[in-house]
Amino acid sequence: MLRGSSDIAFVIGGSDGVSDEVRARADEMLSFGRITLPHNLARVVLLEQIYRACKISRGEPYHK
Repeated sequence: MLRGSSDIAFVIGGSDGVSDEVRARADEMLSFGRITLPHNLARVVLLEQIYRACKISRGEPYHK
């Protein structure tokens, strides 16, 4: 899927988002919307979306 050497870091911000310093260092940003999730739930949602994207990009079935 990824070719060569790549590092990806995901930062989950607090209820007010992430600081301007973090925003300035980010190459890309994504959002789950305007909702506020507990950190553990945000991690689960993020992992599920990564899993879903990998399955779909490989042409494997994701939905039953």
